[in-house]
Amino acid sequence: MAEAFVVTHDVGTTGNKSCIYRISERIDLIDSCLVEYPLYTTPDRGVEQKTDEWWSAICGATKIIMARSGVVPARIKAMTFCAQMQGSVLVDEEGRALRNPMIYLDGRSAEQIARYLFNGLIKIDGKWNARTAIESLRITGGLAATPKDPLWKYHWVKDNEPDLFKRTYKWLDVKDYLILRCTGRYGMTRDSAHLTFLYDTRPGKLGWHRGLCKKFDVNMDHLPPVVDSTDVVGHLLPAPAAQMGLVEGIPIFGGGGDTSLTTIGAGCLDRYDTHVYIGTSGWIISNVDTRMVDIANFIASILGAIPGFYNYTAEQETSGACLKWARDHLALDDIGMYGESQHMVDKTQEYETLFDFMNRVVSETPPGAGNVLFTPWLHGNRSPREDSHARGMFFNLSLDTGKREMIRSVLEGIAFHKRWMLEAMERKIPHRERLRFVGGGAKSDVGCQIMADITGRVIETTEDPQNAGAKGATVACAVGLGLLASFSDAKELIPVKSTYEPRTRYRELYDKNFEIFKKLYERNKALFSILNSRAG
Repeated sequence: MAEAFVVTHDVGTTGNKSCIYRISERIDLIDSCLVEYPLYTTPDRGVEQKTDEWWSAICGATKIIMARSGVVPARIKAMTFCAQMQGSVLVDEEGRALRNPMIYLDGRSAEQIARYLFNGLIKIDGKWNARTAIESLRITGGLAATPKDPLWKYHWVKDNEPDLFKRTYKWLDVKDYLILRCTGRYGMTRDSAHLTFLYDTRPGKLGWHRGLCKKFDVNMDHLPPVVDSTDVVGHLLPAPAAQMGLVEGIPIFGGGGDTSLTTIGAGCLDRYDTHVYIGTSGWIISNVDTRMVDIANFIASILGAIPGFYNYTAEQETSGACLKWARDHLALDDIGMYGESQHMVDKTQEYETLFDFMNRVVSETPPGAGNVLFTPWLHGNRSPREDSHARGMFFNLSLDTGKREMIRSVLEGIAFHKRWMLEAMERKIPHRERLRFVGGGAKSDVGCQIMADITGRVIETTEDPQNAGAKGATVACAVGLGLLASFSDAKELIPVKSTYEPRTRYRELYDKNFEIFKKLYERNKALFSILNSRAG
């Protein structure tokens, strides 16, 4: 294989990581840099970010890695993005964002979803208008079933900011906006198009569906062209090239959302290959070759980047975010090293230190965390019980409980939730004895062992698991450049680095605690609603 260097950007919830990869007989990470940006919340459950802060993080991180690596800019052959999904970025005719993007965590559109879905005499699961839901499921394979879905964000702006909405030219997801800013060209990959639930995903019928747009009052002129992850959307313009320290004219590929490209970067390239991801959010995804949906467990398949496959996905709203919470509120005063480093430009070393600490402290704490259980629903629950009112809690604290048990219980709680999702998924897919584990959570040896012990599966990790999304974006570039004939050819380039076997001596303990974990939601569901439901 000819050698090539590419730049990829992993645009996450709390920061952007820019990476340089060399593609040859291996996929080697040359350098990476993480630059954070904030979230902005509103009293009505809105969660926004600023496009200029995304852009500043991307340009700043790219300049840093180009300078540090010594790679000559002319040797960069392509660039693309792996990004958070289900955002809503409205732009005017000049491609300027009309307002702060509403990201996937934004749940303020309760009134909008109620108007379109929570009506009619016959309902599915006691909530959704049966006729509308069945039509959406038939055409798209899914349903915009929560206030956090992009369709309702679109309508929220239409209802609440009508003058601004009138200036809308296109409606984009996060990476699609960033590609527009790089190239001046519009395009949306199929995964993001699917998650509008206006896109026909039936084999042979791929495209925006006029009937659904009419039903949901969406102007089809607002919808961009749909592209594949390996398509060149455009080429890097002179101004952004200068801001990034790159040369103009570099092809910018469509890339994809984090779920699609992390699947590839995990080395899950065959049917039923399944991976666990812990980043800010979390999920379990399996490759399937037919559309699947499990309404009761809030699991569905979406179009991925690999032709012919869908990603059968169960999502956890807050996963690694729980680890960050534990860092800030439990570990901080124990290790006393995060004060000034909060202002670092490159946050990578801070996270290395965090995981080193967690490896040591949690490994010194006995499995089961003294029978303390943590529920990782800090921003609600999604799969297998969709509930925006659910919240986190520590259960069974005693006078003997210390911070170490609490920190370990956070890791165990995240793993319990992954087991809950996995067992629901395997009602429709074959049982998987081996799982790939990627994301920042997979950097922790003890976290990997906990995942193996609690799920009862063999856990496999890869090199740089925290960069699986960026690595998947690199594979998309390699296929787009013709360096690889297909995605499946990348399998040998993403080998297993470490393997963790479940320890049978802890099976009884974890089985018992898992059953209690599941009951904590069912027995507190009504109380969560009383405490956390509010008008608007």
